[in-house]
Amino acid sequence: MAYVTCVTCYFNEYTVKKIALFVDVQNIYYTCRQAYGRQFNYRKLWQHLGYEGNISAATAYAIHRGDDGQLKFQDALKHIGFEVKLKPFIQRSDGSAKGDWDVGITIDIMEAASEVDCVILLSGDGDFDLLMQKIKQKYGIETQVYGVPSLTAKSLIDSVEQFHEIDDSLLL
Repeated sequence: MAYVTCVTCYFNEYTVKKIALFVDVQNIYYTCRQAYGRQFNYRKLWQHLGYEGNISAATAYAIHRGDDGQLKFQDALKHIGFEVKLKPFIQRSDGSAKGDWDVGITIDIMEAASEVDCVILLSGDGDFDLLMQKIKQKYGIETQVYGVPSLTAKSLIDSVEQFHEIDDSLLL
């Protein structure tokens, strides 16, 4: 008489953290330039975050001036995996400039927050502090910010679970 043994295997189910990444390009460019005289290394960041989870959404918000250097930079961001959103650069008659993405970034973060486990913002702008608090409270998700320490608003740093200092390891 032959006996058949039934073996049931239980696979450990694990979920990979879903990450949404949002970059205030102007803020990161100017703060890195002011603090270090260098540029931010977006490819290095992407590689690092790839070890933490799956980047399910990545958007870089920039100003369109139309020069060749900027177009090459935008193409590089797209090649890495970012969706690049552009606003036209507006020079006012008084000499000031306009090209603020705060509302667009806020809308996109609010829409993404319910679909991911973690929202990461690259900016030092304190205007985003209430937004980061709100999505943490409303959706119970992890919130992180990358910024230049001396040029990142304390209110933004205090609003997130984790603040990552932009240092030599993330610069070109």
